[in-house]
Amino acid sequence: MRFTRYDTARRGRDRNAVVIPAVDGSRRADPRLRPTCSVVGGGIAGIAAATILAERGVDVTLYEREPTLGGRLAGWRDRLRDGSEVTMSRGFHAFFRQYYNLRGLLRRVDPGLERLTGLPDYPLRHSSGLYDSFARVPRTPPLSALGFVALSPSFGWRDLGRMNARAALPLLDVRVPDVYRRYDGVSARDFLDGIGFPPPAQHLAFEVFSRSFFADPGQLSAAELVLMFHIYFLGSSEGLLFDVPDEPYPQALWNPLASYLEGHGVRILTGTGVEEIAPAPRGGHVVFSSAGARHADALVLATDTNGLRTIAEASPALCDAPWRARVRALRTAPPFLVSRLWLDRPVDARRPGFLGTSGYSPLDNISVLERWEGEASRWAGRTGGSVVELHAYALPPEADPRVVSRELVDRLHRVWPETRAAVIVDQRHELRSDCPLFEVGGHRDRPTVHTPDPTVTVAGDLVRTEYPVALMERAATTGFLAANAHLRRWGLRGQTLWTVPAAGRSAGLRLLARAGTASPAG
Repeated sequence: MRFTRYDTARRGRDRNAVVIPAVDGSRRADPRLRPTCSVVGGGIAGIAAATILAERGVDVTLYEREPTLGGRLAGWRDRLRDGSEVTMSRGFHAFFRQYYNLRGLLRRVDPGLERLTGLPDYPLRHSSGLYDSFARVPRTPPLSALGFVALSPSFGWRDLGRMNARAALPLLDVRVPDVYRRYDGVSARDFLDGIGFPPPAQHLAFEVFSRSFFADPGQLSAAELVLMFHIYFLGSSEGLLFDVPDEPYPQALWNPLASYLEGHGVRILTGTGVEEIAPAPRGGHVVFSSAGARHADALVLATDTNGLRTIAEASPALCDAPWRARVRALRTAPPFLVSRLWLDRPVDARRPGFLGTSGYSPLDNISVLERWEGEASRWAGRTGGSVVELHAYALPPEADPRVVSRELVDRLHRVWPETRAAVIVDQRHELRSDCPLFEVGGHRDRPTVHTPDPTVTVAGDLVRTEYPVALMERAATTGFLAANAHLRRWGLRGQTLWTVPAAGRSAGLRLLARAGTASPAG
């Protein structure tokens, strides 16, 4: 069995990043007393948990109900009408530089993160003509905020003077979990209105953040929005620019990680959904799946919201009744649609690889895949075309994907007029509704890593945690934390983690923030 030198996350350029040391213990489990753990869910959280468990010598079985690993970043093979083999997915994801623990996971198979390539800008465009860019905004707070005001056409110095300073000051010292006590009872939209944030800037900056949660700002908890503001803007000097994989997700990420896990003895059961979990007569659990029944000393439940709810409903002895009731009450965000178009000609070479949009409903962003993805670039080079992806978030439950996809193409033509002349030589559409909803007032009822049963932990981006993490980084972080809880009980060394600073960066700003005791919740 080989050991890895890349089993800890690393901070990036931010010298104020915070280390979360793992409890020390033995490097490897005694082979004669090797514990067993079933990890349910093969997305980021489940893969993170399985990785550190296997590295410590635990006997791991990883269940994934879909045919491939990756969760909401999974990919699958398809064939176009022209005979080209392509990899379809559920759409674009940005790998921000603050994702220390996700990057630590990827370093197991890519030590230099060479499979990630940086996009030069994070531009945002509103239908009114306003256009924001983060390429030249300084990365280090508070210069980042001052630079945004100085460079943004949607937020100027006059707008800064009109804001409700007393209500906005707490943004300078965001703390977890205090941010949830302050803002979880307020919607993101009401919070922005309450501090007097100018509507154009709301659309261009903060609405883009809220859409990252696949939710309308009127449904999203303001606490999540404020935490995002801290993670990406005023709490970190990593900036708002991001990286993307240079090939489709399976080729760049999941296939190498699957090989790594199998090399450490992990049993990977794809296409295998867990049907029920029951207590084992002599301790531990019996996991029932389409592959049969298997005993496990411990469990990591790293499914999406629907999967966790289904398991809780089917497993009357799992944890306790109040825990199962809270899980059953979890809700998913509204549906979203990803439309990928293969065009017969290129979009204008000046177009960015990624563009966030506002005011072009239902269009939320546009990606030009050949700008960074090798597979799309090879197709475009061979045919002279472009591979363009359109996202529509927070759709009504009754939305017809055929109608929405036509609307997305119409908005694409409005944003980039040269695409009107392009012929769509092929297209794929993915309508999904399986992302967690971070609804107003819902924080206290979300599951934590720990459950009433110490042999059961939970991981994923839906999980409530005390650390300033969100989205894919929350999935990776809670995956490691869920594994760490079991490793600690077994006397094994856990995974060291990093996060952005857990509070405001400077003593002066923190002191100033304490004056802002008024909350928009009123």
